[in-house]
Amino acid sequence: MSQLNSKHLLGIKGLSRAELELIFQTADNFKDVINRPIKKVPSLRDVTIANVFFENSTRTRLSFELAEKRLSADVINFSSSSSSVKKGESLLDTVNNILAMKVDMIVMRHSSPGAPHFLAKHIDANIINAGDGTHEHPTQALLDTFSIYKKYGSLDGKKIVIVGDILHSRVALSNIFALQKLGAEVKVCGPITLIPRYISDLGVSVELDIKKALEWCDVANVLRIQLERQQIKYFPSLREYSLYYGINKVLLDSIGKEITIMHPGPINRGVELTSDVADSDHSIILDQVENGVAVRMAVLYLLAGRQNEN
Repeated sequence: MSQLNSKHLLGIKGLSRAELELIFQTADNFKDVINRPIKKVPSLRDVTIANVFFENSTRTRLSFELAEKRLSADVINFSSSSSSVKKGESLLDTVNNILAMKVDMIVMRHSSPGAPHFLAKHIDANIINAGDGTHEHPTQALLDTFSIYKKYGSLDGKKIVIVGDILHSRVALSNIFALQKLGAEVKVCGPITLIPRYISDLGVSVELDIKKALEWCDVANVLRIQLERQQIKYFPSLREYSLYYGINKVLLDSIGKEITIMHPGPINRGVELTSDVADSDHSIILDQVENGVAVRMAVLYLLAGRQNEN
């Protein structure tokens, strides 16, 4: 396979295993590029990309911007907090005004699930979903699974547990789709109040005991507790959550085997992970950050090759 089947990246659910592997192969090449003394290539020299973020973001936005600049694209950054959206302008009007400036690709984060899918039906530019509400976050899942692939050489047969706030996490859903397509077995672990009822429909099993989950897995992908998305109390306190589901060095040492720790960031240190775990040899969290740039370069490059196709 030499190209993606769609001109957009809206979610992982619509990608095939062959497309995931193509993105990984391309990211491998770009990882070599970003570790050279001269870190830029002219691949997207004539392409203009708008980063359109209707929700706050630091890591994802910076990672995309760096990926775009490494590919020599022209970059426009748009933030809704300082835009006409505050004056009541619609999503479609906002994006059409950006497109009138001859933008080729849009990287978009929005609080409403399905917003990138809506845009993809109404405009010609390539759309990359940088997170839509609690729905999907495809490039985070790509960089997470790519990081596991780089560590182990394959995901076939690997046991991955996703720990924490599954209910509010777009990262969890995208990761489940990607991991299963690549042959991994997936469990989720967390308070029962933070496990979606539909999770078994996805072929995912539930483990409520963190120690048993860690004893089972090869990799633990630990999610942030998203208090900003929680309208009610799902557990008594952060202290109690940390007591029952936080991962510390004592717990890791007690399970009697080596596992890999991941986190999409930002980490609530002392809640999901203690510093001695986040900064330990078990952790590939900083690898995830580096791999995120290479994976996003791969996605941008592959989608740019489809710009003139339907």
